[in-house]
Amino acid sequence: MPVSIAPAPAIAIKKDPKRAHHWKTRPLDALQDADILAMPDSEYMNDVQMAYFRRKLMLLKQDILNNAGETTEHLREETVVVPDPADRATIEEEHALELRTRDRERKLLKKIEQSIARIDAEDYGFCDETGEPIGVGRLLARPTANLSLEAQQRRELKQKMFGD
Repeated sequence: MPVSIAPAPAIAIKKDPKRAHHWKTRPLDALQDADILAMPDSEYMNDVQMAYFRRKLMLLKQDILNNAGETTEHLREETVVVPDPADRATIEEEHALELRTRDRERKLLKKIEQSIARIDAEDYGFCDETGEPIGVGRLLARPTANLSLEAQQRRELKQKMFGD
């Protein structure tokens, strides 16, 4: 049975024309997502965008590392012996949830480091499979994306049909 891949839904990304040239006059740390989104397509992955995404990824990385330190402290603080089995079970479940969250963040940290390496190699912003631009909107939503929306949809469809 032939499988057709539905095209990605057309999502209108609003570019604010008033912000189209902010990137030329504002310092990097004063730029916002809307300024990057408003940049002309001809400026895709120029030095300003690369620096903006590097900064965004570095802040995300620092936030994850700070959370990891807090988790370690939190787990140390709550190692007191609680006589009530229900209370102990609640504490253990909270710890398990926190550890699962940190494990997901650990995996995200690896993707962040790969994305920073792609910026250094000047490959960032382009699809691993097709070489086409991923798009500023997708990168703002998911800075670690390495596939275009269409390539990601194809991959997810294959996984759904054939398993991992």
